[in-house]
Amino acid sequence: MRKVLIANRGEIAVRVARTCRALGIATVAVYSEADVTARHVFAADEALPIGPAEASRSYLDIDAIVAAARRSGADAIHPGYGFLSQNGDFAEAVATAGLIFVGPPAAVHRSMGDKSAARRLMASAGVPVLPGYDGADQGDEVLASEAARIGWPVMIKPSRGGGGKGMRVVARPEDFASALAASRREARGAFGDDAMVLERFVSRPRHVEVQVLADAAGNVLHLFERECSIQRRHQKVVEETPSPALTDDQRRRLCVAGVAAARAAAYVNAGTVEFLLDADGSFHFLEMNTRLQVEHPVTEAVTGLDIVRLQLEIAAGRALPLVQEDVVARGHALECRLYAEDPDNDDLPSPGRVLHLVAPEGPGVRFDSGIAVGSEVTAHYDPLLAKVVTWGSDRAEAAARMRRALEDTVLLGVTTNRERLREIVGHPAFLRGELHTGFLDEHFATDPGPRSLPPEALGAALAALSLEPVSRSRPSESNVDPWSTVGPWRLA
Repeated sequence: MRKVLIANRGEIAVRVARTCRALGIATVAVYSEADVTARHVFAADEALPIGPAEASRSYLDIDAIVAAARRSGADAIHPGYGFLSQNGDFAEAVATAGLIFVGPPAAVHRSMGDKSAARRLMASAGVPVLPGYDGADQGDEVLASEAARIGWPVMIKPSRGGGGKGMRVVARPEDFASALAASRREARGAFGDDAMVLERFVSRPRHVEVQVLADAAGNVLHLFERECSIQRRHQKVVEETPSPALTDDQRRRLCVAGVAAARAAAYVNAGTVEFLLDADGSFHFLEMNTRLQVEHPVTEAVTGLDIVRLQLEIAAGRALPLVQEDVVARGHALECRLYAEDPDNDDLPSPGRVLHLVAPEGPGVRFDSGIAVGSEVTAHYDPLLAKVVTWGSDRAEAAARMRRALEDTVLLGVTTNRERLREIVGHPAFLRGELHTGFLDEHFATDPGPRSLPPEALGAALAALSLEPVSRSRPSESNVDPWSTVGPWRLA
């Protein structure tokens, strides 16, 4: 593997490029018309345009990305996460073009992308699944009958897709028909498929997942678990490892189930097996993400392993360089996702230009970012700006470092969720480890009021910036916009 095209953008594209550079592998970035000056473009050795700002005509255009790989002379494609990372057609197109796909083969993407098929496969492998229905008969009357058999409340969720789209909880039989119709409409629009899976609804569950690695020779191991219970609209916000809810025996059984799931799927490369953890300690298979996860840095922090490097080595045909006994987790790690979103306005995206950025530093602090001063945050893509990661010898130290790291993070020009993140990691229930997927609804249903700076404070900050020395750093390291580089002062 000599040259890797990174079929993504933002912080994950920058992160993959960093590992490739450390390994001496050349990198190719791709960019849309909206990302001409984006940070990931300057993080790679070369960059190629792939289309207009709309993701469907650029980052989701399989033909354009494969053509860019051929044009650049790349021999491998890393999909990152999101976009085409879990698309079986993309994995197949890459292989057909004679290129290496850094991820599992197309067949695995397709089998795990179908929740009905995945449930049946996991059940046959002895992996616990929730009571539910995943049959081929999708008639409305059949689904209503199955929901009554499962018991109320019941969860309706699309067999295809993810991100919480189309999912609904139904507590009463008289509400089932309308909820099913709404879920079908949303699933058809988002995924082109309105097949549904029904499962028993678990109240106040924890979301716990197992990081797995597998090579082409059939070797499979786990890198322990992560807890991702703090979510909004089924999207993760804060992640950590280890889970404060698990005993050593529960952790062992959960990780064994994760490895069994990967073996059953004939998995190759890095993947994540997600489970719901009930209050009684039982756990059930939720889904398998056939890609690198956003939250992989917390696992890297406690194990000392570079998961992207392991992905590249496996994709190059090498066997896993370690066995299960070699994987040791030390300490505790947390990750907070910094979004360009407004918590005071229903978490709506907040596009704009990054006017000033100060990343947190210090022992046990990591800042994975896809932005720089001058970066344009557009409404075309996911609003994730950066990930703040902290490590400590125990959970209390990791949390204390996270609070300080968030306090030290300065980002002006767009509204972010930084203050909400500080409130979460400082909340008494969080510090006690009392987590569940409804944590934000329970503790932050009543908003404490506006957190954004008043206009005069922002003006004062920008005035202070005008007195700072002008940065002369390379665009790939800091400023990517010439108007930012020369400073805010303008003559005439």
